[in-house]
Amino acid sequence: MAAQNDFSQGSVPRNIMELAVPMTAAQLVNVLYSVVDRVYLGHLPESGSLALTGLGITMPIVSILMGFANLCGTGGAPLCSISRGRGDVREAERVMGNAFVLLLILGAAVTAVFLALKRPILYLFGASPDTFPYADGYMSVYLCGTLFVMISLGMNPFINAQGFGRIGMMTVLLGAAVNLALDPVLIFALHMGARGAALATVFAQALSAAWVLRFLTGRRAIVRLRREDLRLDRSRTGKIVSLGLSGFFVNMTNSLVQVVCNATLQRCGGDLYVGVMTIINSLREVFIMPVQGLTNGAQPVAGYNYGARLYSRVRRSVRFSVGVTVAYSALFWAAAMLCPGALIRIFESGPAVLEAGVPAMRIYFAMFLFMSLQIAGQGVFVSLGKSRQAVFFSLLRKAAVNAPLTVLLAMRMGASGVFLAEAVSQLVGGLACFTTMYVTVYRPLERMADGEG
Repeated sequence: MAAQNDFSQGSVPRNIMELAVPMTAAQLVNVLYSVVDRVYLGHLPESGSLALTGLGITMPIVSILMGFANLCGTGGAPLCSISRGRGDVREAERVMGNAFVLLLILGAAVTAVFLALKRPILYLFGASPDTFPYADGYMSVYLCGTLFVMISLGMNPFINAQGFGRIGMMTVLLGAAVNLALDPVLIFALHMGARGAALATVFAQALSAAWVLRFLTGRRAIVRLRREDLRLDRSRTGKIVSLGLSGFFVNMTNSLVQVVCNATLQRCGGDLYVGVMTIINSLREVFIMPVQGLTNGAQPVAGYNYGARLYSRVRRSVRFSVGVTVAYSALFWAAAMLCPGALIRIFESGPAVLEAGVPAMRIYFAMFLFMSLQIAGQGVFVSLGKSRQAVFFSLLRKAAVNAPLTVLLAMRMGASGVFLAEAVSQLVGGLACFTTMYVTVYRPLERMADGEG
């Protein structure tokens, strides 16, 4: 099995696609957890618009929880791949054990904080008296399943890092099937509304978490989760956190921008524009997840070959992943530009939402191709263990460009300025990240590849 998952052999594009296809499918299905909830709630009789907006208020909190999962998963999994490439499976297992313990500690702490401060946080994040009951109902239930969510999201990358892309995909597919089956029952048949949507998600993530742990402790795994590796080591934990800060800050800055956008839109246009942003964010998740799936599929291949000092294969993985990422993103950009109304109607078909949403969507996604360059470039940094660059560009686009621009442009342009700020940040962040990756990583790999023989 170890030889079968040796990424130093065979075609680089084939190795990437064998991981990327199931991981992309898993990423898309993973979006269904939240997007399907929003679709169902948006079609509730009489209260659909308020319920959809209320759920949108909780998105920054969900993003924060995912950030802590990414801190452990995207921090530990690349280190696991690099250790495998060096032939040190025991070190890979120690890294995974440390990541798992860290995940449990952070999950418990974050759950306690949000449960204690839930009401003021939701109002700070853009809730109104009309939308708070829906946001509160969803969040109260969702937080009770935080550990399930974090285990599922944070440990699944260790399955993919070993080359078991289809097993990793099944983690998500099993949970998604449960979520899809329970949503209509709990939301409509049992009249639980937002609480029902959250409960379906908790059940689904619990099943996914059980699947992940069963595989990682079983005989099929190359790198196993062992009891003796569940003691935190300062050096390993530091490396995990350092590299994982990239994925962590992606989610933290996403949360920051969502909070700033929701609060600003609440002042500029009220619940209507907060609802429009909820729809656009939902579509962005669908658009961007396949890109992230491809990038995540390339990371174990690049990291393994980097650890094995096969630099020409690392360069091939970079070229292939970037090319496919840009081509794929172009299709979704065209869909957003040509038929925004049809996409919005999936969630809400009211005339006011369509009137406000169509121009907003075209502005928001105008520079989406450059966003794909940032994802590709940042994925290269993470896969090669270059934590500083990955963290810097995570912070640059959202915290340094998007959030301040949202406030400034909204003061001059109203609600349209909020959506324009996102487009500008995609342009600036994408060009800066990709250019830096090309100059500091891709070109030096050419010189390193010349000395392989």
